[in-house]
Amino acid sequence: MKSYYFTEEHELFRESLRSFLDKEVAPNIDQWEEQQKIPRDIWTKMGEMGFLGLGYPEQYGGLNLDFFYDVVFCEEISKTFSGGFMITQMVVQYMSCPYILKYGSDELKEKYLPGIISGELISCIGISEPGAGSDVANILTTAKKDGDHYIVNGSKTFITNGVYGDFVVAVVKTNPDAGPAGVSLMVIDLNAEGVSATKLKKLGWHASDTAELAFDNVKVPAVNLIGHEGQGFYYLMGGLQLERLVGGIGAYAACENMLSYALQYMSERSAFGRPINKFQVLRHRVAQLASEIEAAKQFVLHCSRLHSDGEYVVKECSMAKLLATELSDKTAYQCLQFFGGYGFMEEYKMARAFRDSRVGTIGGGTSEIMREIIAKMVIDDVSYSSASSSNPKSVSNKSTEPKAAKASAKAEAQTVETSAEEKVSSDGDAKSNGSSNGASSLGPLLGMIEAGAAKAKPLGKTLKFAFGDEQLVIDGTGDSNSVSTEDSPADCTVKVGKDDFQALIKGKLNPMTAFMSGKIKIEGDMSVAMKLQSLFS
Repeated sequence: MKSYYFTEEHELFRESLRSFLDKEVAPNIDQWEEQQKIPRDIWTKMGEMGFLGLGYPEQYGGLNLDFFYDVVFCEEISKTFSGGFMITQMVVQYMSCPYILKYGSDELKEKYLPGIISGELISCIGISEPGAGSDVANILTTAKKDGDHYIVNGSKTFITNGVYGDFVVAVVKTNPDAGPAGVSLMVIDLNAEGVSATKLKKLGWHASDTAELAFDNVKVPAVNLIGHEGQGFYYLMGGLQLERLVGGIGAYAACENMLSYALQYMSERSAFGRPINKFQVLRHRVAQLASEIEAAKQFVLHCSRLHSDGEYVVKECSMAKLLATELSDKTAYQCLQFFGGYGFMEEYKMARAFRDSRVGTIGGGTSEIMREIIAKMVIDDVSYSSASSSNPKSVSNKSTEPKAAKASAKAEAQTVETSAEEKVSSDGDAKSNGSSNGASSLGPLLGMIEAGAAKAKPLGKTLKFAFGDEQLVIDGTGDSNSVSTEDSPADCTVKVGKDDFQALIKGKLNPMTAFMSGKIKIEGDMSVAMKLQSLFS
């Protein structure tokens, strides 16, 4: 059947990759699963063959190919019956190093990207902590500036490649008092003094390592900061969309693989004098699974096309991950049932596939988080856009991030999935919750904001609250915050109804809730808006 997504060149690449995996990987999977470790030379072999860094720039050793080569790559490594093998390079290529590629300095790119593309270096992404998984705003790992270095203290957990890897792209607090505005990203070499890793035992993905990392006064060069201080939430936004998308690709590919394996067994296994693939109840179950897998696959491929075209598709990527990973669990459950008692035996690949599938609905954003993001967009009419205003190239180097988001990262501080990536769009006027934006006196509001501004640290920039035809302007460029009602240009403009604004000041309306519900709209510099909490605390 003709493919609307893959060219002849894509399919030739698939054949080459599949041949390599059949020869170099498949015969060793059982041993790697038993040893719970993959020899590093397999990655350098893949690098030599040109299978890594497919969309990365040629100047670092990449091939600068379109995103559908990455889709082929994700599909094929997901059909090895080893989630541990699959996730190792998915984390490297699509979940950690894209931050260096998009936002890192030339020095960081030149230091780390060539080794990632050659297979000589393995990376990981460090977000979750023992006490802060979804709530990124409350991470405790700190990075304090000390001359030309940062001193890092804290810990991370559930880190794929944490023992096996060479460096981690870590989410840290460079300003613990600034909430989301104090979050930054930096590269920390895992062999640095003060870094320790403890391997964790887990249900599946046995061939990969998952670790808890500890940082004890780790000295990290200041040049290892990715981008700018306080911009970590912005940088994470687009990254999690790609993470979810490749998760969806891997999930439907695993579904195809499990069903194919089950069909082979069903054709060979007989009961009551005939192959079990002749029993109607099993045939209809296969038909249903095959239909659902194909539907999920085509939707994820559609999302891949949107991503390749440079669209920032939060809803679609969330749907893709939700549907594909949930379907993977269903497929694993039903296919194992086809095997009967043999499906419960470790020597059959279905047992491993069953275990490996389970984490898909948890990692990269749980199914519950995906549903909440989708619900906000479908029910609450919340919209999201990319945080990048400079249109950096995506990891495929073929598409660019769309328009900059116009809302505060504070709106997304609730969960790692939403706080680290999606921004409420500010198109149109702010919802006022029934309040009037007429020419009433701003006297009471002026007094309230003056009191809050006086207690808060200087904003460093100018901030305007727009109430239709009236406004309050805070000038925080001096030693203190000054407030006036004169209309003047500002670095950041907050559109809000008077009633909602008053509720914010009195603590009856949480700024995060106001952003997410659309009661506040932001124009201009989001980093200023991220400091709103300091005015209302």
